[in-house]
Amino acid sequence: MFARISTSSLAAAILAMSVATVPATAEVVRARYSVSLIGLRIGEADAIGAIERAAYRINLDARLTGIAAWLAHLKMALASSGEIRKGVVLPNAYATTSANSHGVRTVRMALDAGTVRAVEISPPFDDKEMRVPVTAANKRNVLDPTSALIMAVPPGEPLVGPAACNRTLPVYDGIVRFDVMMSFAGIRNVSVKGYTGPVSVCAVRYRPVAGHRIDSRATKFMAENRDIEAWLVPVEAAHVVVPFHVALRTLAGMAEVNAVEFSVEPDSVAAKAERRSLGRTTDFGSR
Repeated sequence: MFARISTSSLAAAILAMSVATVPATAEVVRARYSVSLIGLRIGEADAIGAIERAAYRINLDARLTGIAAWLAHLKMALASSGEIRKGVVLPNAYATTSANSHGVRTVRMALDAGTVRAVEISPPFDDKEMRVPVTAANKRNVLDPTSALIMAVPPGEPLVGPAACNRTLPVYDGIVRFDVMMSFAGIRNVSVKGYTGPVSVCAVRYRPVAGHRIDSRATKFMAENRDIEAWLVPVEAAHVVVPFHVALRTLAGMAEVNAVEFSVEPDSVAAKAERRSLGRTTDFGSR
């Protein structure tokens, strides 16, 4: 039996850095994150791709490190693609593979402009009767966990400020449907390799909708959790913001995801070569 980590869908969203697409006008985004729990570094994540005003694609690899890796041997790979129309992110495909010492599970989801058309989970979960049912309505106008981290800012609004934060993200990971509610809390200046400048600070709340276990202690904890914060960094040409830092209290203590490198640059020959390495597709609607 594969051992699922508590609040894994939220953790996937936190780890996922939104990037990617293939158009010649794209900006290439590269990011590297460190993950810590109660002040101890337990993991890292790398993302690369490109993003522009009309489309996106993202690939991300995350893994535990150090003692945490020795205990859990967890690795995750995530991929998403879709379009951006009139300031709205519309995912078309999502896939994630999680592996630990107990086994491997893959989730693949096909969408049509944010409406779920097909979900494939292998191996399937065997506790469906213990979960809040996910209805057809719950699967409309949703974001997968990685697409949820591409946040379009309305035209004419600054990329740093209230418009960056004030929103509710309807997220569905193929299993659990939840909302991420964000509100503006301030502005900070940051400096890491590749980026120095302002970020928007957002207060975040988690609201379970469907698909979660009725008796889940972790879900109840996250629904009541008022200790979640995200910092969003601007991507100018695409007029979107993406996560730079996330902190949240968990049942095990305070967890943080911090960018240690972050860069956005125009497309180039080198970037095109790297994009080709992202060529694995997540679409499976024809299957």
